[in-house]
Amino acid sequence: MMLVILECLIVVCIVYFLYKFIDQKRNQSCYILHYECFKPPNDRKVSTDFSGEMMKRCNLPLEEYRFLLRAIVSSGIGEDTYGPRNFFTENGTNSTLSDTQFEMDEFFTETLDKLFSKSRVSPQDIDILVVNVSVLTLVPSLTSRIINHYKMREDIKSFNISGMGCSASLISINLVQNMFKTHRNKLALVLTTEAIAPNWYNGKERSMILTNCLFRCGGCSLLLTNKPALQNRAMFKLKYLVRTHLGASDEAHTCGRQQEDDKGNIGFFLGKNLPKTATRALTENLKEIAPKILPLTAICRFVLLVNIQKFGAKYLHTRGKKKVGLNFKLGVDHFCLHPGGKAVIEGVQRSLGLGDDDMEPSRMTLHRFGNTSASSLWYVLGYMEAKKRLKKGDRVLMIGFGSGFKCNSCMWEVTRDLDDKNVWEDCVDNFPPKSLVNPYFEKYGWINEENAANELEAILES
Repeated sequence: MMLVILECLIVVCIVYFLYKFIDQKRNQSCYILHYECFKPPNDRKVSTDFSGEMMKRCNLPLEEYRFLLRAIVSSGIGEDTYGPRNFFTENGTNSTLSDTQFEMDEFFTETLDKLFSKSRVSPQDIDILVVNVSVLTLVPSLTSRIINHYKMREDIKSFNISGMGCSASLISINLVQNMFKTHRNKLALVLTTEAIAPNWYNGKERSMILTNCLFRCGGCSLLLTNKPALQNRAMFKLKYLVRTHLGASDEAHTCGRQQEDDKGNIGFFLGKNLPKTATRALTENLKEIAPKILPLTAICRFVLLVNIQKFGAKYLHTRGKKKVGLNFKLGVDHFCLHPGGKAVIEGVQRSLGLGDDDMEPSRMTLHRFGNTSASSLWYVLGYMEAKKRLKKGDRVLMIGFGSGFKCNSCMWEVTRDLDDKNVWEDCVDNFPPKSLVNPYFEKYGWINEENAANELEAILES
């Protein structure tokens, strides 16, 4: 009799602990319920002519002006990107505190109003709030401005993140993911953007002028949850997230940083060693996430081929025709890559061995919206959704880079067929265009010709 009771107790204990394990895992899931990208008004579009006028106002020496024109001609950016409001006023690039506050307020009110309306979630339902803006600090904080504007609850957990660069949105997602592990049945908001108004560089250093060419206004608000009851309404489920930080290396730490030039102008420095550092960070990150997202057969094949190649090089003195690489398409259906610039996109394409079709969403986002810093990834995702490419069960790999130097990646699983045209609604049918030769090339393509110096002098004197 005692033996039977003991056996029953053991079975009950096993069932109980199994239930607790499954229940805990279920409540630790991280879902995206909705996301809303920001599109400024059309009167803030940075056209070719407007860009030319802004460059002339910089009063750059001839060679620096030529360098800037060459950079923008080959940047991959079109003329439908957006600048901050003050660029189109008498103040120009000399922004005030109110200009900066307006830029932030406009972004979060427009995106959050739409997000709350479409998701049917009230601001008072939000349990966790995370805002990331890399090069801006306001007092009170941006989270406080949002809490005040929407009269959110007093017990809301808020986090204001800065200095994380273009990879900041995945860092914010990771913070929410960790919060979900100990807080059940919660709703979280993540807002990701960059302050363009106060960060225009007015100096003449080439390594700091480039950011003026690449960065544009944008942002994204995301609603996440770990509530099992809401999983049927979710768009994506987070499967894996990996963060890589090379900050211990002086070379990596200093390749992209905010600094002053010799005239005291503050700007963002981009070092020549940045592509090399980004490649190293990506390699280290992929080493960790690849075994999580690729089938075992793909990993075994890669290990086998690498060892065969090493054996041949050591004992047979033969060299492989090309370096052995992993085929990430065996575990990934869509690649959502940070459109940091033409060189960044092409570098990642080579590293992952991807085709032009895989890179299309990133290239189109760069062309249409420019580099909107940490929020760029969500415009890329929005393009895939607007093109009706995201089907239930698809796997999306996101990769972002940030100063420090960081490479962060994550895998999302699409939980239902998606077809909302979102921020791309008015233009997605025109993408991809027949040619990505932008209007800047048509107007300033002569910059690469031998007599460009004479043309430049004429423009600067006009």
